[in-house]
Amino acid sequence: MTGRAMAEAWLRAMRGVAGAVACALLLALAACSTSGPGELAGPVPLSAAPPSAPGKAAPVKVALLVPLSAKGHPGLIGKSLKQAAELALFERDNPSIQLLVKDDKGTPEGAKAAAEEAVKAGASLILGPLFAKSVAAAAPAARQAGIPVVAFSNDGTVAGNGVHLLSFQPAPEVARVVAFAAQRGKRRFAALVPDDAFGKIAATSFTEAVARAGGRVVAMQVYPATANGALEPMRKVSAAIRAAEAEGEPVDALFLPGGQENLEIIARLLPQAEIDTSKVKVLGTGGMDYPSAGSEPKLVGAWYPAPDPGGWHDFSQKYAKAYGSAPPRIASLAYDAMSLAIALAGGAEERRYAPAQLTRASGFTGIDGAFRLRSDGATDRALAILEVQRFGAGVVDPAPSLAPGPGPSPSTSALPSLLNLN
Repeated sequence: MTGRAMAEAWLRAMRGVAGAVACALLLALAACSTSGPGELAGPVPLSAAPPSAPGKAAPVKVALLVPLSAKGHPGLIGKSLKQAAELALFERDNPSIQLLVKDDKGTPEGAKAAAEEAVKAGASLILGPLFAKSVAAAAPAARQAGIPVVAFSNDGTVAGNGVHLLSFQPAPEVARVVAFAAQRGKRRFAALVPDDAFGKIAATSFTEAVARAGGRVVAMQVYPATANGALEPMRKVSAAIRAAEAEGEPVDALFLPGGQENLEIIARLLPQAEIDTSKVKVLGTGGMDYPSAGSEPKLVGAWYPAPDPGGWHDFSQKYAKAYGSAPPRIASLAYDAMSLAIALAGGAEERRYAPAQLTRASGFTGIDGAFRLRSDGATDRALAILEVQRFGAGVVDPAPSLAPGPGPSPSTSALPSLLNLN
């Protein structure tokens, strides 16, 4: 599967009439105590804003590359990303920030042209694109101009060398849910994974995570993205589960990575395959975080990794009030990316979006919780474990504190220790 297809598969797992926006000031740099001059004490909250530059200084230009004119679902997602970024900007009401929205058309060619336009317009930071091939096409122009990119693709192959992926990536999600399951006594695992690029990453990450937890993968099957094609692999997993139980070593958990489109198919086939989810705990990835998951009885009780839902709930209410409809789940990425851009804009021109600022060891906190941009382009996140309920989901294990990571030395940053994007 192509990078675009993988991104689209991820987007399908996630959950737009413009209106007036009149929101209270929420984004400002919080002044936090430090242990000494310039020292970093913890994640950086981006919830209170740096003061606007005095006088008539030129505005800080931030470009947003999104697929506004793409057909179908990508175009709708592009619109929501634009609206979420504008919401963050409107809440701040900072005249020193100028948002440059560029339509990348959802294609590599469009993304390349949009990035070149952003460079010519004087952008200091590029947010987006969404699809992996578009990110790869936009990156050279940004890189040549020395402009960092904070993109929304979850394809790790396009990360690095000036490109940061703010998205949620499969490997850390899998590691989190497997580690939690092991803490709850789960030792023998089975898995049913989709036959696509996401599934391949999830399968590898799952095998590695189970090994780290001291567990064992009893069975793993791959299924094609069709209802008929999924049943036979599922029956093979079911047979392995029954055999393990007969041998006195029952399977404790069944890993079902993916999003709404394939989970709905799998959940409806589980009874035909005679898989009893009352005995085998279902584990998922972040794609399980969709509103109607609990309508599938076989998914009720499943565990999956996701940000603490409190931040998303508050954001979605603000978004719906501003635009008249609920946001898709991915919209929070654009809100947090724009908030990050605004919060760091108060620094000196030559360093406001320098690597030392973007990849600060203390990290940031936003709508989706604590996160840290890494020098390799990936993003570390603090994820909670949620449990699917009949209506919604509940937190069964809160997100931990963001673990310390490599980053700039204390002397490289004059920012306060915590930037809060909420």
